[in-house]
Amino acid sequence: MAKISTQSRSDLLIHIGIVISLILVFFLGFFFVYLPFTTNHGESITVPDLKKKSVEGLEEFLDSRDLRYEVSDCTFVANVAPLTILAQYPLPGEKVKEGRKIYITVVSRTAPLIKMPKLTDMTHRSAQQLLKSAGLEEGNISYVPDMAQNAVLRQMYNGRVIEPGQPIAKGSKIDLELGEGLGTAQFEAPSVLNMPLDEAKIVIIGAGLKIGQLMEIPAEEGQAPGTVVRQNPDGGSSVRIGDIIDLWVTPQSAEPIENDNTQQE
Repeated sequence: MAKISTQSRSDLLIHIGIVISLILVFFLGFFFVYLPFTTNHGESITVPDLKKKSVEGLEEFLDSRDLRYEVSDCTFVANVAPLTILAQYPLPGEKVKEGRKIYITVVSRTAPLIKMPKLTDMTHRSAQQLLKSAGLEEGNISYVPDMAQNAVLRQMYNGRVIEPGQPIAKGSKIDLELGEGLGTAQFEAPSVLNMPLDEAKIVIIGAGLKIGQLMEIPAEEGQAPGTVVRQNPDGGSSVRIGDIIDLWVTPQSAEPIENDNTQQE
């Protein structure tokens, strides 16, 4: 075995230099040759934009780019096809290594159930905002005569009234019935005197008016039970859509009501 001469100071320094050089060569070769070769250092891939794409066929699309994906979250969005990609990480345009996993958020297949909010007695604008915040959509709007103009009178789903608190699929369309106001057009009030109460109600409501107070009044001779004997406003008076008609009716029983406090106004 060859011996290293260290008899002089210069020989010792030369040997030390050789050792240091070998260490440096090994160090630089490991970090700048071996590691880049084994880890593909310096080779990067631009992340493609996956938004609005469908998950179907995504694996093949990313495989061709040496990338992978994983669904990190699902959420429901109305009017967006299921399995559509909504968000991704890393973002489009970023540089990543081969084999990097892309985390995506997709639209779920089924809509979650939520509780129907209470919209009645709210203004139309407030109801619209509440529908939006609850994840529901506004459906058809209809108007009925009512002094509460643009107030929500009824909330309906698929043609039926839906009560607050009932479960409903997120994204459903809710139809609203709003008050039209009393309007300005005037017409003559119909006369319902001497009509049975049920028939009088049909005539009043059919004219776009409302039933007000119902007061019993002792029947006079020849008046049938449950007959309208007085109304306010009187028939022929000028009224508007949504106005109220008060009625005085004979008692439903055959015997007149004996009540000294009941007087004809």
